[in-house]
Amino acid sequence: MKKFSLIITPLIIFSFLTSCNNKKLTEVVEVPLPTAQEKVTIGFPDDVKANPGSFLLDKLPYPYDALAPTVSPLTLEVHYSKHYLSYTNNLNTAIEGTEYENMSIENILAKLDVNDSELRNNAGGFYNHSLYFKSMAPNAGGTPKDTIAAVINRDFGSFNEFKTAFIQEASLQFGSAWVWLIVDKAGKLKITSSQNQDNPLMKNAAVPGTPILALDLWEHAYYLGYQYRRGTYINSFFNVINWGNVNENYKNSFIKKY
Repeated sequence: MKKFSLIITPLIIFSFLTSCNNKKLTEVVEVPLPTAQEKVTIGFPDDVKANPGSFLLDKLPYPYDALAPTVSPLTLEVHYSKHYLSYTNNLNTAIEGTEYENMSIENILAKLDVNDSELRNNAGGFYNHSLYFKSMAPNAGGTPKDTIAAVINRDFGSFNEFKTAFIQEASLQFGSAWVWLIVDKAGKLKITSSQNQDNPLMKNAAVPGTPILALDLWEHAYYLGYQYRRGTYINSFFNVINWGNVNENYKNSFIKKY
């Protein structure tokens, strides 16, 4: 405020002197106060490293600003370098010296005791975020192609019907949740959801299956960019879906054995 005062004071004095010399009041001109802008420095995904342990952070395959405006750079940086990093470090701590230490994350999720909240939340948080970040890509979105396009048409009738059903499932969620496109044991695509950091690989899954697409509905995934407009975030997600990755996940779901 001192700097602003030093700038404005000469203007006031000049106006006062002019008004005295002209024997009349000069016009009062409103000078807007400078807008306070928070200086935020966006880093680089490659600079983020997990503590030594069984699991490493999956490399973010694009810079923090690559998904804008669907996901703002600051949102993505905080999400990846703070939340995802915390789940990874906490997972490594939780499994150190246990039977899970040398298992794949899919095996851990399938075998863990759902009453073990520390392992359940952090193993889920690691897996869910890993899939979520890979579910998106710059210059993506649109309608799927290749095998996944045909399978979506087979199981949902059309891509538009799938999109409507996915958005509806997401819109019905309250609080922290995830929405999934999964492949069930019969090889059929289904849409399902889970609360907190649960997912369809866990024993308590309402609709079990192999996730091939994930949408994060926790507030940290969208609030910096959308505030209360959660529905706008859900719709915008379709602008960045990495259908190539979803297609590969679908094919791999028949190969993996958990």
